[in-house]
Amino acid sequence: MMKTLTYQSSGQGLALVFIHGWGLNSAIWQPLKEKLLPHYQIITIDLPGFGANRNVQLHDYSLANVSQLIANSINQPAVYVGWSLGGLVASYIALHHSNKVKGLITVASSPYFIEEKVQGEVLWYGIKKPVLQGFYQQLEENIEKTLTSFLKIQAMGSPNIRQDIKQLQSLVLQYPTPTKQTLAKSLCLLETTDLRQQLKNIQQPFLRLYGRLDSLVPKKSIALIDQLAPQSEHYIFEHASHAPFISHPEIFQTQLTQWLALYFY
Repeated sequence: MMKTLTYQSSGQGLALVFIHGWGLNSAIWQPLKEKLLPHYQIITIDLPGFGANRNVQLHDYSLANVSQLIANSINQPAVYVGWSLGGLVASYIALHHSNKVKGLITVASSPYFIEEKVQGEVLWYGIKKPVLQGFYQQLEENIEKTLTSFLKIQAMGSPNIRQDIKQLQSLVLQYPTPTKQTLAKSLCLLETTDLRQQLKNIQQPFLRLYGRLDSLVPKKSIALIDQLAPQSEHYIFEHASHAPFISHPEIFQTQLTQWLALYFY
């Protein structure tokens, strides 16, 4: 029997599927969900091993398998909204399960998250490899400390950093912490996935949202992604970091709904 994932669905109208990022869970969408519910059907789903799907374990935690599982679980076409690692998953679903995806919105995401250097010259802007290795090392020592450090990085640069971290923590703690194995496998997925050459094949309406102060998806990477996905549009939240829907909920909602109205109404 094929595995499926638990998901939460409420509201009516155009269906929006929200996919969270590494280390967190679907509860992070709760404030945005409350704002959007009067106008849309909101579907939030946890990645395998996270949140409500903590007990769903994949032997091969590959992007293809994670995406297939989500596509199998949600049995209706929708606009997919993916944050960070969730953006990679949403992009893969748009590419390989295109009948399920009406539109694609990625938030603080990149087709390749790791900085690429050749002879000291930066060819691709992303997470520096020593930072990533530090997360692997911390995971071995203390899961909770690792997740707390990651939350701080996501809010870094935000004018409301303490408030943002506190809100993210309170939302995420609604579910049990993922296992060390799940966190390591999904971090490896973040490290090794490279969709750069596939972005041009996305056929659906495609919006990319960024925070100018984001250290995980640096501003310098945006122009490079523009070249890889010329059919897409992007918007930069000038005073936001890696979680603009938390730090700047009103303007985030405005950009999201204006774009949806342009293509789906």
